[in-house]
Amino acid sequence: MVYSCADLKKGLKILIDGIPHVIVQFDFTKPGKGQALYKCRLRNMINGSQFDRTYRSGESFESAPLESRDMQYLYHDESGYVFMDSKTYEQVAIDGDTLGDDKYFLVDNMDVEILMFGEIGIGISLPNFVNLRVTQSDPWVKGDTASGNNKPAILETGYTLQVPSFVEEGSLLQIDTRTGEYVTRVKE
Repeated sequence: MVYSCADLKKGLKILIDGIPHVIVQFDFTKPGKGQALYKCRLRNMINGSQFDRTYRSGESFESAPLESRDMQYLYHDESGYVFMDSKTYEQVAIDGDTLGDDKYFLVDNMDVEILMFGEIGIGISLPNFVNLRVTQSDPWVKGDTASGNNKPAILETGYTLQVPSFVEEGSLLQIDTRTGEYVTRVKE
């Protein structure tokens, strides 16, 4: 599919020099005379780099040929985070830099949606909530209210977040993967 400048908007995925990019900011300006200007901030979907580019009306863009595939998270090793297609048993490894903070919310055998560019995994969609166990948390000291009743805790995946003072080591917590924040304790 081919897009024109009029189709440009935040979140649109286009191909530039054979690499998929997503528009993260968009601004339209129409000077008093002359062509309209479309100012875009683009993010490379493979390496994450961002840059600004201005386009004039009349230019066209090719849509990025991206595909979403349902996969299951298997394990993490030196090649990256490995996912398997449940239908074809094909495995795809995605490096930690590409995943960003999403890597801290992966649990073995979790079903996720992988965004693919050809045979390269370039992103994942996690469930909104995930349950993770606290592996390290300082004990609460009675009368310690200066910190607002929150304290840091480290989860089984290595993620650190603020939790209420009553949360102890070994507790199972529900975490919102969109914000990375504590939601509630999970009863076992």
